[in-house]
Amino acid sequence: MEKEPSINQFSVIVLGIIFDPKEKKILIGRRENDPHLPQLSWCFPGGGLTEDGEINKTLKEKIKEQTGLEVKNLGAVFAKTYEEKRDLVSIYFLCEAVKGEFKVGGKIKELKWVKAHEIEEHFKVSFHPRLKEYLTNIGS
Repeated sequence: MEKEPSINQFSVIVLGIIFDPKEKKILIGRRENDPHLPQLSWCFPGGGLTEDGEINKTLKEKIKEQTGLEVKNLGAVFAKTYEEKRDLVSIYFLCEAVKGEFKVGGKIKELKWVKAHEIEEHFKVSFHPRLKEYLTNIGS
């Protein structure tokens, strides 16, 4: 029988679904050589939760580093583990850019604004149907 990971064995990633309500587009970034999910290519900006556990602070810092944008966190909208890596938990937050100079940074190699229905075709890792439904609803 496979042993379930304890709470201390999980890595937590905080991700921003940066939504532009005027254009109805979502910002995604392209990564290479992700240590947690090697097959990861396009993703939402964000990163690992820091030791201090400050979710909102970590989310905003990682997004600013990767996109140049300062965001307003509108709240958690989804959380999941991955078929490819069961000890990784991602928490998704709906965000809106409030200011900043758009630029690629951190581990992100390219940024792109896409319509909600186009997102899944960019992702190479499992994409949860409920997340897809949520994105479709905000993008319509």
